[in-house]
Amino acid sequence: MNIALWIVAGLLALLFLGAGAMKLTQPKAKLAASGLSWTEDFSDNTVKVIGGLEALAGLGLILPAALGILPVLTPLAATGLVLVMIGAAITHVRRKEYPVIAANVVLLVAAAFVAWGRFGPYAF
Repeated sequence: MNIALWIVAGLLALLFLGAGAMKLTQPKAKLAASGLSWTEDFSDNTVKVIGGLEALAGLGLILPAALGILPVLTPLAATGLVLVMIGAAITHVRRKEYPVIAANVVLLVAAAFVAWGRFGPYAF
């Protein structure tokens, strides 16, 4: 189970580091044009904050546990991603973008799995 938790955490970390970096480095108009139309509903700063949270959570899924420095941050990062995915799903429901919600749910479940495992029976 520990290996499965590391694999899921690693995949989530890669995904959210990439997504966060994209939101931090690209202008909002370019993000909207590339398919992230939800950015039109938020200010530039809010999109950057979301990107920053995603990138920090991506780092938090791996670095604390791998370095042995405050490993409790790993399940906290996973819990933060659960909250981000809840917010994302709510945003897509409001915009009636129902197919995208499936991806939010998959990421939410994966992050919840890591949080459960690292807070619970497979803590560091």
